[in-house]
Amino acid sequence: MSGHSKWSTIKHKKAAIDAKRGKLFTKVIKEITVAARTGGGDPSGNPRLRFLIDRAKDINMPSDNVSRAIKKGTGELPGVHYEAITYEGYGPNGIAIMVDALTDNKNRTVADFRHLFSASGGNLAENGAVGWMFDRSGIIKAVGTGMSEDVLLEKLLDYDIKDMHQDENFFTIVCDPKSLEPVKQALTDAGLKIESADLGLVAKTTMCLPTDQAEKAYEFLSELEDHDDVQNVYTNLA
Repeated sequence: MSGHSKWSTIKHKKAAIDAKRGKLFTKVIKEITVAARTGGGDPSGNPRLRFLIDRAKDINMPSDNVSRAIKKGTGELPGVHYEAITYEGYGPNGIAIMVDALTDNKNRTVADFRHLFSASGGNLAENGAVGWMFDRSGIIKAVGTGMSEDVLLEKLLDYDIKDMHQDENFFTIVCDPKSLEPVKQALTDAGLKIESADLGLVAKTTMCLPTDQAEKAYEFLSELEDHDDVQNVYTNLA
C-alpha cells in the first residue's frame, strides 16, 4: 500500500539503538509519570498507563523504575512536573513537522527548538500552521517472519486499515483510531509480535525531495528526536 514514509523506518532502527543505550527508558519514564498523574496510578483503570507498563516490559525496563515513575506521577514521591506540548514547524526545504514533547521548562524547550529549526533552514510556526496536514491515526509496528504484506492485509480486511508497509520482517500498519485495539489483537492472533501500538500523526499527503536534500532532512529529524524533551517527531517527508 502507498503512503509509507521512510522516516518511520528510520525511527524503527533508531529506536533499537536508543533502547540499547537507555535513552528510550527516559522517554517512557516521562510518559508513565504523566499518564499516572492524569489518569491515576492503577493500570486496571488507566488504559494509557497499562499500555506504557507493557511497553516498559518490552524494552526490559526494571520494575522498580516503573513503580517510581508511577509514584512520582501520583504524588507519592517527589518528582518533576512535565507538561505535554505539540510544536509545529517547517524543516529543511519546507517539509512539515509536528513534534510531541514533554517538558518541565517550556521556555527552555521552545528556545532549543527555535535554534534547531533555524540552524536547519526552517522555522517554528504558529499552532495550526501545519497541523491540518496530518490525521490522528492508530499506528502499530509489529514483527513477523514468513508473512507477506498481501497475506497480512487479507487477515485485516474486516478492519479500517488506512495504510500498511513491510520492510523485511517489520510491518507498519496505520488504522482508524477506534480500530487500534482490535487490529492489535488481530496481528497478535496472526502470530506477529507487537513492538508498539499507539495513536500518532500521519501526513495526509507526502512530499518528495532529491536524495541529497532528503538525507539532510532525515539528519535534522533525527537530531530533533534526540532532544531530551522530544517524545515523537512526525513529518510529511516521504
